[in-house]
Amino acid sequence: MATIKVGMADLNICKSPDMITTLGLGSCIGIALYDPVTKIGGLAHIMLPDSTQMRNNTNIAKFADTGIEELVKRMIAAGASKSRLVAKIAGGAKMFEVSGLSAIGNVGERNALASKAKLKQMGIPLKAEDTGLNYGRTVELYTETGEFRIKSVGKTVKTI
Repeated sequence: MATIKVGMADLNICKSPDMITTLGLGSCIGIALYDPVTKIGGLAHIMLPDSTQMRNNTNIAKFADTGIEELVKRMIAAGASKSRLVAKIAGGAKMFEVSGLSAIGNVGERNALASKAKLKQMGIPLKAEDTGLNYGRTVELYTETGEFRIKSVGKTVKTI
């Protein structure tokens, strides 16, 4: 079993029996997509909710809207079926206490909402999530089973 690592503002796919992981999700969202028949999994480490708010956004993996589209495209190219894809997400923490209604302080929640909206728009069911609160997460998607494990410092490992 190989371990495929996904960096910040990055995405990748893998097939069973490999595992795909991303470290240090704070306000970022880890979006795992999985086809239970072909056992193809994909993971995106999304930093920001919306590519249309930025100029010169050459990194499509950085944004929820373009990152999810690209992940789906790559998974279909590898043999996954869009109609079978299911999603699980983690992250979107509020890592900094910001006074007032600052958009910056709430980027984690905006990332989570944008990810859910894009999945819904694409017709991909969200099966489970572990989002919000105020701590970072590391996630692992096991393509053999579709298990999505969430690890956080000082907390028990969660499987969703």
